[in-house]
Amino acid sequence: MDRRPWPMVFAVLALIIFGSFLLYTERIMREVREEATLHSRMYAQVQQGLLSPEPGADLEALVALQRTLTELGVPVVVMNAEGEPSAWANLPFEAELASAADRERVRRFAGELDRQNAPIVEPEVGTIHFGAPPIVAWLRWVPVLQVCAALALMLVGLALVRSHTRAERERLWATTARDLAHQMGTPLSSLSGWVEVLGLPPEERRALASTDQIAREIARDVERLERVSRRFELIGQRPALERVNVEDVVRDLEVYLRPRLPRLGGGVALRMRVQRGLPPVRANRVLLVWALENLVKNSLDALAGRGGRIRVAAARVGARRVRFAVADNGPGVPASARERLFEPGFTTKVGGWGVGLALTRRIVEGLHGGRITHRPGRDGGSVFEIELPAAEVEERADAGAPSGSAPGDEGYSNS
Repeated sequence: MDRRPWPMVFAVLALIIFGSFLLYTERIMREVREEATLHSRMYAQVQQGLLSPEPGADLEALVALQRTLTELGVPVVVMNAEGEPSAWANLPFEAELASAADRERVRRFAGELDRQNAPIVEPEVGTIHFGAPPIVAWLRWVPVLQVCAALALMLVGLALVRSHTRAERERLWATTARDLAHQMGTPLSSLSGWVEVLGLPPEERRALASTDQIAREIARDVERLERVSRRFELIGQRPALERVNVEDVVRDLEVYLRPRLPRLGGGVALRMRVQRGLPPVRANRVLLVWALENLVKNSLDALAGRGGRIRVAAARVGARRVRFAVADNGPGVPASARERLFEPGFTTKVGGWGVGLALTRRIVEGLHGGRITHRPGRDGGSVFEIELPAAEVEERADAGAPSGSAPGDEGYSNS
């Protein structure tokens, strides 16, 4: 079942509830205005009886006042000293004073009114039992409408968040599939080429490469395929995290990049630095190296055709975190693109797929519980920083190691 229409359904539901709430509020306001009008009429009738010089005017005013009070809609039952109903108004049923059955029914209704309001005793009149005005019945539904509106808003919010998350995940996997095809395409093409060479006559094959050389190249291509396969296998699940030595991670990154640097980025100087005494981090070594590799390749793309330098560093941040930084002196990221930098499919490069940084964020934040940020470099380039929790913190390091010195634009040296 496709759930994508649900956000729209919940949004329409919320609009209906809010529209009903507005109409309901308008009805209540109209009732309040009508009651205010009746109270004004009552005041005018009392004033008329008090100020009129005509005999009997006060009695007429009282009759008119009683009629107006009845129009307020408040149910009232008056009981005499013997406990018999002597008068009533605004009952939800018809009753005759002469009927004993009706008087008994009115007496029971008076008991119901007592549960709403305490009766009033007037010595010369009797006991007055009264209920709530009609507007109270309307007001009782206001909390219900408010709760329904709040629930509708929550459902709309949850549906929109889930829809956005699902869409982002789909974009990520679509771009990941393209990146997988790209990464596997190179070694597969190379393997196809070597298979063609192996199919040549021995004389022609020996003229191109020796058997040992062909075997080494095939083994290298197979290793690349295994590396890509292992990475994408891990990115699709929640891998087990273990204690990983930071120096080993940076060394693996350098071993992979150094031989490929002339082809990936001619004229680019790569520098590595690891602060001494760093604690291990809780990470998956394969994925962490991949995340750093993506950042370096992003810098290589930024420096393409112009040369420059890339600096990779690792240092302690506070007592319980380690920060990796990849900085370059390229053209930097436009301010308008910084907020969308890690979105799947978003790229500022011509022909780019917007895969590397999105995958890196998933590795760092989704699988490692870390944090990745970007900031402009002091020399106009970009600095990407990854913070991960340390696997352990030695008391000696807590007491004596410098904290808060983040790797950034300066202080790098060749490893």
